[in-house]
Amino acid sequence: MEKADAQKRIAELRQAINKHNYHYYVLNAPLVSDVEYDALMDTLRELEIQFPDLVTPDSPTQRVGAEPAEGFTKVAHPAPILSLDKAADGEEIYAWWDRVSKVFPHNAPPPEWVVEPKLDGLTVVLHYESGRFELGATRGDGAVGEDVTHNLRTISALPLQIPLTPDGPQPPPHLVMRGEALMRIEDFDALNEHQIAAGEKPFANPRNAAAGSLRQLDPAITAERPLTLLAYAIVDADGPVPQTQWETLDYLRALGFPVSEYVAHFDSLDAVVSHCEDWVEKRDRVPYEVDGLVVKVNHLPTHEAMGVVGRAPRAAVAFKFPGREATTSLLEIGINVGRTGVLTPYAVLEPVEVGGVTIQKATLHNFEDLQRKDIRVGDKVVVRRAGDVIPYVVGPVVDERTGDEPVYQVPERCPSCGEPVVSSEEEVAVYCNNIACPEQRVRRVGHFAAVMDVEGLGERTVQRLVDEGLVKDPADLYTLQSKDLLTLEGFAEKSVENLLQAVEVTKDRPLPQVLAGLGIEGVGHTVAQLLAEHYRSLDELATVGQAELEAIDGMGPHTAEAVVAWFERARNQAFVEKLRQAGVNLKQEGPVGPAEGALEGLTFVITGTLPTLSRREATALIETHGGKVTGSVSGNTDYLVVGASPGGSKVSAAQQRGTPMIDEPALRAMIDAEPARESDGGQLALPLDDLPGHADADSDPRGSSGSIFDPD
Repeated sequence: MEKADAQKRIAELRQAINKHNYHYYVLNAPLVSDVEYDALMDTLRELEIQFPDLVTPDSPTQRVGAEPAEGFTKVAHPAPILSLDKAADGEEIYAWWDRVSKVFPHNAPPPEWVVEPKLDGLTVVLHYESGRFELGATRGDGAVGEDVTHNLRTISALPLQIPLTPDGPQPPPHLVMRGEALMRIEDFDALNEHQIAAGEKPFANPRNAAAGSLRQLDPAITAERPLTLLAYAIVDADGPVPQTQWETLDYLRALGFPVSEYVAHFDSLDAVVSHCEDWVEKRDRVPYEVDGLVVKVNHLPTHEAMGVVGRAPRAAVAFKFPGREATTSLLEIGINVGRTGVLTPYAVLEPVEVGGVTIQKATLHNFEDLQRKDIRVGDKVVVRRAGDVIPYVVGPVVDERTGDEPVYQVPERCPSCGEPVVSSEEEVAVYCNNIACPEQRVRRVGHFAAVMDVEGLGERTVQRLVDEGLVKDPADLYTLQSKDLLTLEGFAEKSVENLLQAVEVTKDRPLPQVLAGLGIEGVGHTVAQLLAEHYRSLDELATVGQAELEAIDGMGPHTAEAVVAWFERARNQAFVEKLRQAGVNLKQEGPVGPAEGALEGLTFVITGTLPTLSRREATALIETHGGKVTGSVSGNTDYLVVGASPGGSKVSAAQQRGTPMIDEPALRAMIDAEPARESDGGQLALPLDDLPGHADADSDPRGSSGSIFDPD
């Protein structure tokens, strides 16, 4: 190929690759497959090898290649990179505005505010000359940062040349921007798995991982880390730029920079406060770490005129979420024995407050995870509340060790009954196979009582009944007699009468409820309902093979295997017979399948925590109105019902399949009125527009006011 032809082809390839980068990283709407993209990059790389004098610093191939640095040079910022004052709640936001509004210019437009996520990564300052990325630095002390240009070049989301698209706005000759280098949570988890598999220390959190990755002296190491970037401010420019923060975000996006989709614009401070307070419960629906929100005066000249106090601008404040991590001492590693015999370790901690809640115990997941992280009694450990609900131990603070902390050994015997434990190479679980194990009995009886809604039979009472030898399995609840209970301390005649009556009424529970109460692995309320739609009795279900069960839509192979194995065990057959002799309903009464109603013929999957309905109540509501609930998203799923902290796999599956996602109010609206089906134009009814990627593609996803992240 002649050099002139190569030069033309290289320009075409760079333009195409930049366009695809823009659609992938900024619009989240890729135009080509990964294979096609890689082919373009390979072609460009080959041409640049043939014609090395045509290689330019802004070429997409130049994201890796610099020699390792001996150290970081200092970079003076063109303007101070300020920090922010903080507000812990809505009252403090009102107090902030009451304080700073005293210097609000009289000739300024009426106050408006933009609210953005407070990204938990590493602040970077990006310099562009004639549209080309020339310099990148860390925030440092706000006046001087460190030159990390070569490392920033490895981040695919950062445009090396702007605009990325031919029809994009032309940037001023000199442009300096502010952004945040960070890692998405799923990428961070994958990185830590790789670290552990390689025998290396995992990162404590995404922020540490991002900071450590960006400050590598060798850019090749940074290139291997899944860093991304979000831009949010203009620091300096020698040409016209937008005069409001809201327009600035649009401008940055148009130039080709990724910008957070979770931004909002308000002309009412009350709406700002409400938005911030709602976000405390919604933070886990964001794919990257957010430790608060930033409230900014929208009009940038006004923002500037209001000035600075110390190192913080008056015209902005950070609404901080409650902390979700804390460091404390691990006092003991305890073990729970579950109803199926699985031994699960947990941490007994020096009490510590995390997110406004005092934590004394936290999960350690399983023994493999515990040993992989090398968590030891006596360690200082990092404790985190997953979804702001379930506390777990992230890992040890190894640098705080004294050397006296013993390496943890997996127990060889069950702590409840003393019998040897068993395990297999196929799974990480450690089991106690002793069916007479006291703690297993308590768990099995407690599970049955909870599922069957035995009123007044709590954990303490179950423990007492098992300890006294009155109950060995759930079926023994139906043979309890008042004369035996009255001999126990604390059991009065009225309480005994109430308990026996509460047990008696459960004999007429429907078959799905009984099935869920048996404690078969994987058979909760949803799967139990599914089985009851196909088999009219426990006796019929007990004769079914695994292949037949797997053929049922919504039934996975693992659960099918567990059902067959459960009914094959002699002790479980005897347990079912005891239930039959006690008069417990073991048959499906009435018609098999969903009832008629507004949801007839529709299949739903539920994920996350709904505002007013438990998972069981939501399932019952759907089935009462003729719908069907399954456990996973498939081609037969009509709607995914999404609550707070939804499962990522279900949301991703719905997004990939184009399955409509609705919230609880939308579900109730479908029940109250005939649901809208797909129109001739293919528009899906009742989309959940507060999830990423579900805004109307034909309009501005943020609108002129309000937010794509609609708290309602």
